[in-house]
Amino acid sequence: MQLIHQRESYGYELVERLSELGLEVSTGLVYPVLNRLERDALVATTPRPSPSGPPRKYFSLTDAGVTALAAARSQWEETATAVATALNSGEE
Repeated sequence: MQLIHQRESYGYELVERLSELGLEVSTGLVYPVLNRLERDALVATTPRPSPSGPPRKYFSLTDAGVTALAAARSQWEETATAVATALNSGEE
């Protein structure tokens, strides 16, 4: 969701951007997640012409998606802090 929040993207572009970040995922994983986010009204889609082939479906966050992203980020930060605390508790 963060990548979509940064800029509208189509599915394969998200796979490429994730790969650039060192996260190897397949399109077979990304598209079901995008479809679920759309079904849950967390992303909206806009068809745009493609230089080759059929139009591309670009995804952008809805207001509900922005709210969900903020909540997920907060939860992740709490989890990361708890894990760091647990890992560092034995270092003395």
